[in-house]
Amino acid sequence: MEFGLSSFGDLNPVAEHDPPIDPAQRLRDLLEEIRVADEAGIDVFGLGEHHRPDYAISAPEIVLAAAASRTERIRLSSAVTVISSADPVRVYQDFATLDLLSGGRAEIWAGCGSFIESFPLFGQDLDDYDDLYAEKLDLLLAIREREIVTWSGLHRPPIDGRGVYPRALQNPLPVWLASGGTPASAQRGGALGLPMVLAIIGGHWRRFRSIVDIHRHAAKTHGHAPEATPVAINSLGFVARDSQTALDTYFPAYTAAIRLVARERGWGTMTRDAYDAQVTPEGALYVGSPRQLVEKILHSHEVFGHDRFILQLGTGTIPHREMLAAIELYGTEVIPAVRSALATNAPVPDSEAIAL
Repeated sequence: MEFGLSSFGDLNPVAEHDPPIDPAQRLRDLLEEIRVADEAGIDVFGLGEHHRPDYAISAPEIVLAAAASRTERIRLSSAVTVISSADPVRVYQDFATLDLLSGGRAEIWAGCGSFIESFPLFGQDLDDYDDLYAEKLDLLLAIREREIVTWSGLHRPPIDGRGVYPRALQNPLPVWLASGGTPASAQRGGALGLPMVLAIIGGHWRRFRSIVDIHRHAAKTHGHAPEATPVAINSLGFVARDSQTALDTYFPAYTAAIRLVARERGWGTMTRDAYDAQVTPEGALYVGSPRQLVEKILHSHEVFGHDRFILQLGTGTIPHREMLAAIELYGTEVIPAVRSALATNAPVPDSEAIAL
């Protein structure tokens, strides 16, 4: 199994009335975090695309290009690219350039995104939400497949025998379908023969087994081999040397990140009781000591049999030094322990024994 980290470059202050985080400093810190992840043996680092004041990254490919010059082996991915509101020609060119600069380490996670600001910003109609996604993804895959492209659709001017350059070093350039857990997206990804990144950010993680099954069934039905359509699970969390430190460090940052979104969407306030329910073995958050993360990852692997686990480490703003320590723990303790257990088929401890 491969292991990764992801980040949105959060700028939310922990206290509601504190000044926002300086985006320039946040990006410098993020580049160091990616470098440390590379040194710690982590397989992939993904950066999200947002067009909001609470996140520093609107162009992940640019930040990833900066990271390419500071790293040697880690794969560099968007998490996600909002393909629905983007120009797929430019998306391919940007990530092909990143692929060349990084020596073949670029990936695209193509999704709809969890926010809608990019649609009016780039002149797209939200009424076309689903059609835009399907059409733009189709064009991206056509560009990936062929150097000279002839294509037409409803929401973008046609392309008549034009070349798209530069070409990526990897052939094909990896494109993962990013899903928020809808059956339709899982079906689409499997039918197209695309690997899927499944975001599990709330509720009980076991209920997403059906989404993974839909993806695999669609891939098999359309003749795609399992090794060509792997599944990644992306979940939120934080790791520290001991459970209580992890819980207490992550809680204020997590609730600060949710506070604005909850206000926009009419959600209730995140209480400590609700948070504690999400960090139990059955909850969606991976928060605790290295041992607790190891056991929770192993339990989820028994259910999903996934090929990648991505930890969105430090949702909200966590001090840089503590983020670096968490990355080190994840890379040097959590990942080796999970791989060792999977290699030896070691029994997974009963979940009651690891309740946080």
